[in-house]
Amino acid sequence: MGVLQTEHGSIQTPAFVPVATRGTLKTIPPKDLRDIGVQTAFVNTFHLTVHPGVDVIKKLGGIHKYSGLNIPLMSDSAGFQVFSLGPGKEKKGAKTHEGDELPLEKISEEGVQFRSPRDGKIMMFTPEFSMRNQEKIGADVIMAFDECIWHGATYEYTKAATERTHRWLVRCIEALRRAQSRPKRQFLYGIIQGGVFKDLRQASAKFIAQQDVDGIAIGGVSVGETKKELREQVSWVAPYLPGDKPVHLLGVGQIDDILDAVRYGVDTFDCVEPTRLARNGIVYQRSRKTLTRLDLTKSRLLSDKNPIQKNCGCYTCQNFSLSFLHHLFKERELLGYYLATYHNLSIFEQLFRKVRERVVNNKI
Repeated sequence: MGVLQTEHGSIQTPAFVPVATRGTLKTIPPKDLRDIGVQTAFVNTFHLTVHPGVDVIKKLGGIHKYSGLNIPLMSDSAGFQVFSLGPGKEKKGAKTHEGDELPLEKISEEGVQFRSPRDGKIMMFTPEFSMRNQEKIGADVIMAFDECIWHGATYEYTKAATERTHRWLVRCIEALRRAQSRPKRQFLYGIIQGGVFKDLRQASAKFIAQQDVDGIAIGGVSVGETKKELREQVSWVAPYLPGDKPVHLLGVGQIDDILDAVRYGVDTFDCVEPTRLARNGIVYQRSRKTLTRLDLTKSRLLSDKNPIQKNCGCYTCQNFSLSFLHHLFKERELLGYYLATYHNLSIFEQLFRKVRERVVNNKI
């Protein structure tokens, strides 16, 4: 087990990082996060740049004060929003973490052009622009601007995009060096790319590990590849991950994938799955080694007096029956989204506490 110390608190690892794209964990007020056990969250630079704007956030005290999320925060660089771009895919749009379609224009050595989903204006994201905006947002951990490569890209395109990500990282590092007014210590993570190609993944890992970064992120996974491919991509880079720096796996939130990645040295994981499923009426039930999903809209639950999980100590399970939760979702009552999300996040935190115990006892 490790500890990542930030200005806004410590993160005990391995840790799950729920996604608060626009500065909020959907349906969950910040005051509940400590009770749930949430240690950290992930905000999105692209969406916060679009609205309310990073200058507003900085003027009003930074993302922690602005959002009330008084926990360590990570920020994405907008690199994920690039992931579906490639030859022949320009201007077709891409799906973000939260499912919004972004009209994407083009990728160049300078950066990436987007068309704002709010007003249609062209936005140019460069490594320097991403670093400047993440500095203004004020997250504790910031990600280098990268090109998240879509699954199915050719070897030639993947190689070119990975090398472009490396050049962008050098520019990110230089941009932060030039910043004279950084309000506090921010940890910069470089991002490994390389697609499904072993030699490119390993070359990328070697390059990123040699740079002046505070941590390493493994990117370009969970974008359509099989579980076998995902595990291969993590295992290929594992020997090159520095033992003295934290490692983050981007976009992975299924427990079997997480357990395998922890064995390879990954410390933190972000994913929208627990919160997105909850808002669609899907909650987790925990067995000894895995999670199963329960659809709260199923009619058989109408008379079920049991909680979601009998041995779960979360607020939802301690106070509400499956029958009531079924009723809330059938009637589209907003309380249902809150209670389901509260439970799913609680289950993940319970699981990660067990994972940390297993790491300490050398049982993982």
